[in-house]
Amino acid sequence: MKLLRYGPRGHEKPGLLDRDGNIRDLSGTLRDIDGDALSPASLDRLRRLDPGSLPLVSGSPRLGPCVGRVGKVVAIGLNYRLHAQEAGAAIPSEPIFFLKATSSICGPNDDVIIPKASQKADYEVELGIVVGSLARYIAVHDARKHIAGFCVVNDVSEREF
Repeated sequence: MKLLRYGPRGHEKPGLLDRDGNIRDLSGTLRDIDGDALSPASLDRLRRLDPGSLPLVSGSPRLGPCVGRVGKVVAIGLNYRLHAQEAGAAIPSEPIFFLKATSSICGPNDDVIIPKASQKADYEVELGIVVGSLARYIAVHDARKHIAGFCVVNDVSEREF
């Protein structure tokens, strides 16, 4: 199941991509693709829907961020050997976690705002893991139960700041 959000910035509607590549409107079923919609119970309900029964979205609407009302973006730095080598950094013995501002999240074809004082803007593709339920102090073997889905992330950073 491929969930998405479409429409003008700040007014996105929930949708899904059907097997033929068409966008189907989920707004009669969900308020948004957000924490409530990504709970295990809600995802089970969505899996039982017949996409063909949902209204077809016409035209080529703007695609928005895949998840709305994001609580936080947790990133892992130097998470693969080649990137650490490119940065001239030692490979860390433990993951380096940092937060990114949720205001930096945009749709796949939206303009990316680069700060005026930027000296070394950089970008890389990342795998985003969407956590769909409260996850605190969980055991490694229970982690997958909290994952609602995955998305492709265009990670843009300023390396000199």
